[in-house]
Amino acid sequence: MDSWSQQSRADKAFEAVNLFLLVCIVIVVLYPLVFVAFASISDPAAVINGDMLFWPEGFTLKAYERVFQNIDIMRGYGNTILYTLIGTAINLVMTILAAYPLSRKDLAGRNALMMLFVFTMYFSGGLIPSYLIIKSLGMVNTFWALIIPNAVGVWNIIIMRTFFQHTLPHELHEAAVIDGCSNFQLLMKIVLPLSMPVIAVMVLFYSVGHWNSYFSALIYLSDRDKYPLQLILREILVQNQTQEMMQMSEESATQQALMAASIKYAVVIVANLPVLLLYPFLQKYFVKGMMIGAIKG
Repeated sequence: MDSWSQQSRADKAFEAVNLFLLVCIVIVVLYPLVFVAFASISDPAAVINGDMLFWPEGFTLKAYERVFQNIDIMRGYGNTILYTLIGTAINLVMTILAAYPLSRKDLAGRNALMMLFVFTMYFSGGLIPSYLIIKSLGMVNTFWALIIPNAVGVWNIIIMRTFFQHTLPHELHEAAVIDGCSNFQLLMKIVLPLSMPVIAVMVLFYSVGHWNSYFSALIYLSDRDKYPLQLILREILVQNQTQEMMQMSEESATQQALMAASIKYAVVIVANLPVLLLYPFLQKYFVKGMMIGAIKG
């Protein structure tokens, strides 16, 4: 007999209610994304009139044509890819260099150092002092203003430190030292190859953070050529700046308004597609990474 037939009525009712609630939650979470995706390839008039609910109406790719013809969006895409790749690489190196020594029992004062790291999670100088520091370093309106201030995340250091402490046995370190490994060789040849799950989690955390970041660019950048994609997206969605994508001489005001709405949906999909494609491949590492800092022993 299968497990379902062996359950009591109360257990079956409980599981049925849970299943129903989970399906409802999935629908609530997914429908806005599905709606935006379908609206971006539907006739703008059908979307505005409410005719498009669960399936595209009047299939068209005009919105995507306008998006990919826009120089600012393509430049912002390239800038964001650059910021994400270089920023994530620096983040990963800095996190490893901080987390590994803090995980070693033979590091004198490691608990005091850890307390200093944690202190920065709760207290900071604020926006104005941070801006003054960036300005004094000559990084305002430069690429590095988006990279250096966020070079490492304390929470991610804690996650990686916990992984090193409770997943890699201390006896492994002792055996490597007896065999003549230096600390650097131990890190590169033993610790890192065994830490690929947490490294994948860090790559996911940092890359998504860089991809979605816009506030630092809003504060530190004044040159439009350096804008990331999310700042361009903010102008289109929040400030309603779609005039440059409109062909003013060929379309009426009504057509322009309809196309502007369709362009907003298309821009949202284009901006978030890389992250949506990344998550399925790293989902198991993401779940494991969320548990690393919560489970000890």
